[in-house]
Amino acid sequence: MGETPALFTGRRWFFPSALLHQLDPDAARAGRRPRRTARDWVVDFFCFVLAVVVGATAVEALATNPHVPPGLAAADQVFGALACAAVWLRRRWPLGLAVAMTPVTFVSDTAGGAGLIALFTLAVHRPFRYVAWVGGINTAFVPLYYWLRPEADVPYPVAVLFAALLTVAIVGWGMFVRAKRQLMVSLRDRARRAETEARLRAEQAQRLAREAIAREMHDVLAHRLTLLSVHAGALEFRPDAPPAETARAAGVIRESAHEALQDLREIIGVLRAGEPDDSGRPQPTLAALDTLVAESREAGMKVSLDHRVEHPAAAPSSVGRTAYRIAQEGLTNARKHAPGTEVTVTVTGAPGTGLTVRVHNPPPEGEVPPVPGSGQGLIGLTERATLAGGRLAHGHIPGGGFEVRAWLPWA
Repeated sequence: MGETPALFTGRRWFFPSALLHQLDPDAARAGRRPRRTARDWVVDFFCFVLAVVVGATAVEALATNPHVPPGLAAADQVFGALACAAVWLRRRWPLGLAVAMTPVTFVSDTAGGAGLIALFTLAVHRPFRYVAWVGGINTAFVPLYYWLRPEADVPYPVAVLFAALLTVAIVGWGMFVRAKRQLMVSLRDRARRAETEARLRAEQAQRLAREAIAREMHDVLAHRLTLLSVHAGALEFRPDAPPAETARAAGVIRESAHEALQDLREIIGVLRAGEPDDSGRPQPTLAALDTLVAESREAGMKVSLDHRVEHPAAAPSSVGRTAYRIAQEGLTNARKHAPGTEVTVTVTGAPGTGLTVRVHNPPPEGEVPPVPGSGQGLIGLTERATLAGGRLAHGHIPGGGFEVRAWLPWA
């Protein structure tokens, strides 16, 4: 259903039905005839009274005009009464009423008020081409009308000029009212489009925020939970392990669980607040790669880090954070899909040439049990690198290994 603006909702009686009909797209599409509002009834009654008053004034002028015989004066009053009654039909048939009034006003003085009201209604409700034809014909009949029925106390040129100016004024007034209503409809449409665009922008922003949070959750929690899985599996399959090794594995599990809970708490806090929380832990950058590799080594992985970056502290935070997430996801995937292999992480670059991150591992030895995964990690890394202005490629390398290579701009 179409929504009428709040400006028109509380005071619908104050606005014309035609305007409310234009503001209701459902009614316009369905072709329903607009119902008269209280304002319409008041205006129509005023127009009827005005037509009657003008007709009554013309009756007195007919009685004192020696050029009008009594029989013609009686017929004039009959046509005038019918014309005044027809004013109530002006909203339903504005064009038909204006066309019918053209010959009636030519033969009846008392129908003059009703004719002007019909012409005004036509100018309000119909395009200018109809108004131009009907108004032009009425104006063309004015000299002939006063030549056949001259006024008793008004000169012929003055009467013709006055009637022509009155017709033009009525048409101009009606066109002004029509333009004002069209302006209101246009403003309403603009407001509706602005509201729709604002809602779409808000929905898009929310969707992008959810996607960013989902990527961050995957990047952060996947690494922690993989450590939990590896050490829990080691404790399950080696119940006779030395107490020191068991304690180390339990410590890694406890620390990874604590870190995962803290990361999850921060992400949930962002969801509740609706905006990033600057009071949380700082995001990891290039300087945290050593810590990431150390955690992986503690989990039993064989990791080799080749860190050849000139001035790593000068790297933009967004570039460093993206490089860290790429290395983290590469280590997580290698731990899941190629356990026991030696993973090499290579980070090179300098200002002006960009930053290159490469994570590769040889094929695993023996059969690797299937590990559940959605495959969204590499897709999220590709999107993250693209948003940073870089590129990322991944796939198998000659010999059966797997490689993730990314290039990030560093101005």
